[in-house]
Amino acid sequence: MAYKAEYIWIDGTEPTARLRSKTKIMDGKGDLPIWGFDGSSTNQAPGKNSDCVLKPVFNCPDPVRGGADVLVMCEVLLTDMTPHPTNTRAQLRPVAEKFANQAPLFGIEQEYTFFEDGRPHGFPVGGFPAPQGFYYCGVGADEVFGRPVVERHLDLCLQAGLSLSGINAEVMPGQWEFQVGPLSPLEVSDQLWMARWLLYRVAEDFGISATLDPKPVQGDWNGAGAHTNFSTKAMRESYPPIVAACEALGTNVEEHVKHYGADIEMRLTGSHETAPYNEYSYGVSDRGASVRIPWQVEVDQKGYIEDRRPNANMDPYVVTRLITNTVCSALS
Repeated sequence: MAYKAEYIWIDGTEPTARLRSKTKIMDGKGDLPIWGFDGSSTNQAPGKNSDCVLKPVFNCPDPVRGGADVLVMCEVLLTDMTPHPTNTRAQLRPVAEKFANQAPLFGIEQEYTFFEDGRPHGFPVGGFPAPQGFYYCGVGADEVFGRPVVERHLDLCLQAGLSLSGINAEVMPGQWEFQVGPLSPLEVSDQLWMARWLLYRVAEDFGISATLDPKPVQGDWNGAGAHTNFSTKAMRESYPPIVAACEALGTNVEEHVKHYGADIEMRLTGSHETAPYNEYSYGVSDRGASVRIPWQVEVDQKGYIEDRRPNANMDPYVVTRLITNTVCSALS
């Protein structure tokens, strides 16, 4: 029986890549095959040599179309079957395999902002809403904007079998968050990209767009991040490796910040629950630090850390690779 497979990939747009997708009709026989696309239309190839290859790496039920239809996350390859330069998943794979014995796990908190008619959803025409203070985890039509989209997105992600662990309204009107994980580096990255695609897709049905802009509104408004929670087996068993992980992240600050999302200096200012992008700090229960050790972790003397620096627009394949490599190398 024929079914629809939505092939999804990450394009070559700079400085922040975008998601693309197209539909392949399958006859129900055999595995999902490689496919192709016009890389000259996605910033991934010149017009004179435009063919690029889609290689399925992760799939799940398509909760939008339903039935036997599937969503297919793909890596982009060149026609010689080697990874395309924009294929950051291929760069993560050997690092994840190298340190698999340390059992690294990630939980990523994806913040995003709804826009409607060119302004954040919930902002009045030609003006601003009341200052921040009551919107975070708020309730009521004067504090929360976009909940129908958020609830629909959550339902679709769960129907797709994605490992979401929660949602909440964020500090600015029209700003929300969902959390993916805890999962291994490749799993959490695949699922975060898939959850992003579903967010964009479901927002279409409501006439609303979702953005990962790290500073969607200038001024005294919170930016949007992707706080990245991380642990290894050793960290989940005792406290000294947690301190060692925090210290390790402090030795590689410039490289991490450089690859934690475009325009990071607009968000990491030292205000609005951030540390300055060019400084590094860590502390217990400190949301103004670069890396936070949750208070319960200190009490339990085991657990995880939260790197608060990644932007909402970060590439999870890149961020999980950097954190895994930096911390696991130090703990080896």
